Amino acid sequence: MVSESVTVPSGAAALSGDLVVPAGARGVVLFAHGSGSSRLSPRNRAVAEALQGAGFGTLLLDLLTREEELEDDATGRHRFDIGLLARRLAHAVDWLERRPDSMDLPVGLFGASTGAAAALVAATERPGRVSAVVSRGGRPDLAGDALGLVACPVLLVVGGDDETVLDLNREAAGRLSAAHHLHVVPGATHLFPEPGALEQVAGLAADWFRDHL
Repeated sequence: MVSESVTVPSGAAALSGDLVVPAGARGVVLFAHGSGSSRLSPRNRAVAEALQGAGFGTLLLDLLTREEELEDDATGRHRFDIGLLARRLAHAVDWLERRPDSMDLPVGLFGASTGAAAALVAATERPGRVSAVVSRGGRPDLAGDALGLVACPVLLVVGGDDETVLDLNREAAGRLSAAHHLHVVPGATHLFPEPGALEQVAGLAADWFRDHL
């Protein structure tokens, strides 16, 4: 198993990440966290551990530098810059393709909140490398016109009590031309804190990537 802290270059930025690649991995899943979060998000780390247990590699990545995070905390300037986040995700996909331990593995993207929009845009920028996308409580609507250009299968997972985000996901699903499924977790709210809710998300993601990577 490969397990290491890594630095992923993206233009002038150096992005911090945590890479795990189990022996015999069937693919690698790149995580795009949401606004105000980081690679240390306990929710994404819990999903990553479940995916590792299912035989997938994972790359948890900070899409902003430390300086950008501090600026974003004060101004909110970067968290909705979907173009910037998607570009950095695409560069991370390229980085995975250059590594001997991941270059032959299919890539999936797992996005939360605004990271889901970035994942969808990145999928259109690397259509030959990204094989599937999963969104957890995401804002796919922020991907805009890119929704109709996504070619890989997309799973949208939303809490049943996250009503505004659920409406936005239904709207976005209607604009996807690729194979897709909207799964509603009954009784769950935006961050899936309810007992068993996040475990259900992880299981759904594992099944989706197992079917499509």
